[in-house]
Amino acid sequence: MNYWLIKSEPFKYSWEQFSKDKKTIWDGVRNYGARNNLRDMKKNDLALFYHSNEGLEIVGIAKVSKEFFQDPTTDDKNWVAVEFSPFKKLKNPVSLAQIKQEPSLEKMELVRLMRLSVSKVTAFEFDKIMLMANTTL
Repeated sequence: MNYWLIKSEPFKYSWEQFSKDKKTIWDGVRNYGARNNLRDMKKNDLALFYHSNEGLEIVGIAKVSKEFFQDPTTDDKNWVAVEFSPFKKLKNPVSLAQIKQEPSLEKMELVRLMRLSVSKVTAFEFDKIMLMANTTL
């Protein structure tokens, strides 16, 4: 299994709305690195759901429910989308400030490549976030 982090501005699409919807298509990604990460996702991979711009915290875990397909927001075949379903809300959200204060997470793509909307997360980083959130799978 691989782990990922997906970012959403809560005023555009929040964890709460995602939970109500039961699934969503992650589309509109127009960064090549983020697109490549979407292409690498496999069904049942887990993704940390991060509220960007306001909140600045990881609030839940999403699961890949459908691997990449043509992004429905464009005819350009270079861009893909992935379908996610909510997996679990974190007991305690983990803030960007907390992540930056944790030396073992200094190489996390969320910290190093802050503008990337879809990033890789190592198994160690995922487990550390779960520990910080007081959450078990």
